[in-house]
Amino acid sequence: MSSFLSRRRVLTTGAAAGAALGLGTVGAAASPTSASQAASRGSTGPAEETRTLDELYQAALREGGTLVVYGGGDTPTQQDSTKAAFKDRFPDIDLTLIVDYSKFHDVRVDNQFATGTLVPDVVQLQTLQDFTRWKAQDRLLRYKPAGFSKVYHAFKDPQGAWVATGAIAFSFLYDVAAAGTGAPRTPIDLIDPKWKGRIASSYPHDDDAVLYLYALYAKTYGWDWVAALAAQDVRFARGSNSPADAVFAGQKAIGIGTAGSLTDSTPAKFVAADGHPFMGWGQRAAILKRAKNPTAAKLFLNWQISTESQRNSFNGWSVRTDIAPPAGLKQLWEYPNAHIDGFPAFMADRAEVERWKQTFALYFGEVKGDPTPGWLGLHPGA
Repeated sequence: MSSFLSRRRVLTTGAAAGAALGLGTVGAAASPTSASQAASRGSTGPAEETRTLDELYQAALREGGTLVVYGGGDTPTQQDSTKAAFKDRFPDIDLTLIVDYSKFHDVRVDNQFATGTLVPDVVQLQTLQDFTRWKAQDRLLRYKPAGFSKVYHAFKDPQGAWVATGAIAFSFLYDVAAAGTGAPRTPIDLIDPKWKGRIASSYPHDDDAVLYLYALYAKTYGWDWVAALAAQDVRFARGSNSPADAVFAGQKAIGIGTAGSLTDSTPAKFVAADGHPFMGWGQRAAILKRAKNPTAAKLFLNWQISTESQRNSFNGWSVRTDIAPPAGLKQLWEYPNAHIDGFPAFMADRAEVERWKQTFALYFGEVKGDPTPGWLGLHPGA
């Protein structure tokens, strides 16, 4: 245990911090029994798709062979591998995949609904609360792609309004060579003075997934920990890609608030220590009810949750229960410290989210810099 902050102190101040901001049980996972019961209630909906990918492909070509997807992400090229794999499998589909922050894509879609100018057929976003809202507004096509029954219950809507296509986790990582034998093992170690000036982070008040990660840190370790991190001369930047980019470029030894994999530890190691928080979620996707290309959209969802796609996930985690993770790795939902049930609840309370954002702005300063995907306007992909 690091000497600069005692465990007793961080746990005591952490409990007070959670109460002070009303975090409550935001990180607590629902029991398997209660979660299963909740998932089974009102589970009516369409039957699961029975057509093969090739049959859907041919049907999509007859429809016109065009597809537009709005995907949440940090850089214009972040989904290039997805697009390339889809095009390799279905070469005659004209796929347009637009990457932007989910918090811009969702309001962009809302504005397109309001103005009758809807562009995307599929939305695949981190803003989990929008899928609940859009379902209530009857804006999502209820559809269950093949393999839907194998998707983990918390990663799908029982009626098929949305389904998670990727299992993602955020934590911190470090450069193995740069950190050496004194590498940080838990978030507590990040405030060791030896790391001053050697840490990059995405702004927690710019990305809600990073915000939830930092909220878990504040709840667990207390505001003294947050203040100590603020004194570490952390280089904050927009985009959850930026911390990992800084580490892999050799600019910083540690990156906080970024995605990673526990299956690889070179040249950087992603950390998810037992008993310490990180955060995970299922990236939700849905077909919009007014989609111009619904069959191509169905093809995309079927392909995304197919075994051939899920086995190739970048981090080894799948949204499906019938795909075992690599040796040494558990399913993402089997890590209680991943708080996969806490993140949707956190995202649903927008007033609480705003309080966390503004509080972290007091510690770390206002968000600065242009959005990393660029400014895309009202109708990208049109």
